[in-house]
Formats: sequence, C-alpha cells, structure tokens
Amino acid sequence: MNNSYDLIVVGGGASGLMAAGHAGERGLKVLLLEKNKRVGEKLRISGGGRCNITNAEEDERVLLKKYGKAEQFLYSLFAQFGVKDTFSFFESQGLPLVVEGGKRAFPATHKATDVVRVLEAYIKKGGVEVRTESPVTKVVSKDGSIVMLHSGKETFSAKEYLFATGSLSHKETGSTGDGFSWLTSLGHTIAAPTPTLVPLAVKEDWVKALAGTTAPLLKVSFFVDNKRGHTIKGKILFTHFGLSGPLILNSAQKVADLLHTGTVTSTIDMFPEDDYIDVEKKILKIFDENKNKELKNIIKDIVPEGMHKGVTMLLEEVLDISTKVHSVSKEDRKKIIYLFKALPLTIDGLMGFDRAVIADGGVELKEIDLKTMRSKKVTNLLVTGDLLNISRPTGGFSLQLCWSTGYVAGKHAGQSV
Repeated sequence: MNNSYDLIVVGGGASGLMAAGHAGERGLKVLLLEKNKRVGEKLRISGGGRCNITNAEEDERVLLKKYGKAEQFLYSLFAQFGVKDTFSFFESQGLPLVVEGGKRAFPATHKATDVVRVLEAYIKKGGVEVRTESPVTKVVSKDGSIVMLHSGKETFSAKEYLFATGSLSHKETGSTGDGFSWLTSLGHTIAAPTPTLVPLAVKEDWVKALAGTTAPLLKVSFFVDNKRGHTIKGKILFTHFGLSGPLILNSAQKVADLLHTGTVTSTIDMFPEDDYIDVEKKILKIFDENKNKELKNIIKDIVPEGMHKGVTMLLEEVLDISTKVHSVSKEDRKKIIYLFKALPLTIDGLMGFDRAVIADGGVELKEIDLKTMRSKKVTNLLVTGDLLNISRPTGGFSLQLCWSTGYVAGKHAGQSV
C-alpha cells in the first residue's frame, strides 16, 4: 500500500482535473484515479464536441440565480473562482475563449479535445500521478475519516481524499453513480438523482420523420387537460424519439411537473411571429404562384426548411394532398392554417439518464462547506462537481460549477481543518 500521497482524487472529469491540477500546482503530492482508459471522457463530448466551458454572465447575482435553491450557498465559492477566473485560467494555458449567443463561452478552437489537452498539461505540470483504468472498488473508513481505497488488487491511502466521480448523466462515459454509494455509506444524505436536462419523448410518428432537423423559430405550448401550462419559443431540434435542443432541455423539469398532474399534450406553432391572417396571406401568395401544382409539391415552399416531410404526413390525415392548388377549398385552406399554427403532439415523457445532459440530485449542500468543499461528515474528504445537489440549466453553468468547486477544493486540500 502506498501511503505517500497528500491527496487522492477519484474521477478525472472537469472538477477532478481542475482540483488535482491546482493541488499539484501548490506542491501537494497528488494521485488521480480514473476508471476509463483516459481522463476527460465526458468533457470530450460536451457541447456537441465543442465544449461550452462557461457562461460569460458578468452580473454575479444574475449568474448565481441560475443555480436555483443553491444560490445562497455559492457566493463565497464563486468569489474564490468565478467566471472571470475561468477565462483567465484557460487563456493563461494558451486556450482563449469566444462568446456566442446566450453568453455561452467556447474554446476559440471550438474543440472540446483542446480543453482536455489543456487540463492534461496542467496536471502534468503539477506532477500529478495519473492511473487510468483504475476504478475504485471499495472505500474503507474508520472513526469518521477515510483510511484507504481499494482499486482491484491494489490499495491506496492519503492524508485526504476528493470525490469527483460525477452524476448519472452520460453513463457511456463512466458516470455510473459510484460516488453516491460511497457518500451514503460514509453518512452523507443524498437527494435521489433524476435526469433534469433531458430531451422529450413524443408519441407521434410525424415528429420522428423530422429526425435531425433543426427549426430556427417555433413556439411550443404544453397543456394539461387543455389548460396551457408552459410555453417556449426558439430553436427546436427534432430527433428520432421526439424533441431536443437547449430550449427543450431547459424546459424538461417544467414538463416533468406537468406530467405529474396528468396527460401532457403540446402544439407547435411554425409561424409564431404571424397571426392567422398573416399566415393565410403567405399561403395565398404561394398558392397564386403555383396554381397548377399538387398541394403536396408546394408544402416545402410554405413551411420552415426541413419540416415539410412531417407536415405532409399530418396534412394527409385531414385532406387530399394530391389536390391541385387551384382546387383547394376555403375550408381546406383553413384546416391548413390551423394545422400550421398548432401541430399536435402528445408527450410520452422525459428520456432517461442515457440521454440526460445533466442529472440533478446529490449530496445535500448543508453537509458540505462550500467555502472549502470539505465534507462536514468525513474529516478528510472533499466533494466537487456533479456529486453536489445543485440544479442548473444548459449554457455553460454546469462546467463553471465544476471549475469553481474543483479549483476551491484544490486550493484548500492539504490545509488543516
């Protein structure tokens, strides 16, 4: 058994890499244990492979409100390492950031792999020892502190330990919830993890026919018992199982709440900036230019790009789409307008952990000192990142939490409690 470490970090994701790197930078002897063949697996696929590093919101109060009920706990944490510090850190490592819509910040190279490369160089410079394919199989504790970790046939011990194993989202990257089991056995209270930022599953086949299509501006309304419960407007991604994209992901929790009260139906307005009269004018203009064509052949000229296949399937259910345009009756024209302003959907539910971008749940914050990231239950344990019960939307807020908690943990590791 090797007893010579000051700190053992379990988990080589965003917060674990940041914590290990900063602790090493401060002169601590650090061991990082990673279950995968390489570190940073979830980082490599984040932001569609581009890595939304942080959110460039400058007003700290506005920023911290994005973390819901956790806001009050986070001021001291972000004062030690906030958004500006994240920008400075990556720029100092030779990776400048660029800001896009919604204040989302990305590496200027638009490559998530470059973020991992920077962090790998950071821990190497700090002298961190990295052992990959080394899953922790057992945590041994005694009298309120951890005494050793088992990884296969090997055992490791250190003065302090840091758990950064992530939540249950993206299980394919190794996030299987091991940390929650260890923390429970050590006396911590864990709020049950649930997938929060997840796509929506729908029943209708017309939606699935649009898989891969992104519509730039739609209005989606959700109803329970014909009463409007929630409405969003913006870019929507259609998938082979339903609806996705940042707007949908950030609405998933509200839709989940509606599902608890009954069957949730939905409508999609393809022309949210136009009223019924305006839509009719648009249709009449295109009809006038294509009088002798069949209706099915001009649908793509009316609806948002890429949506005609699904819309055609719906129109087939209510009228004869082989009708010549000049023969479309006023009554059928009204059916078309009403359909275009309210494409019907039935929400089957939320997708599970395998599709979740973020899962909430985790250690209750009252059991962690957020000024140091130390456990209040285990004297020589620090906890970071997605193991904490902090909800947040998409847009860079999740990774910022990882950078902040990781840096602060690395800053306070090795200091007397």
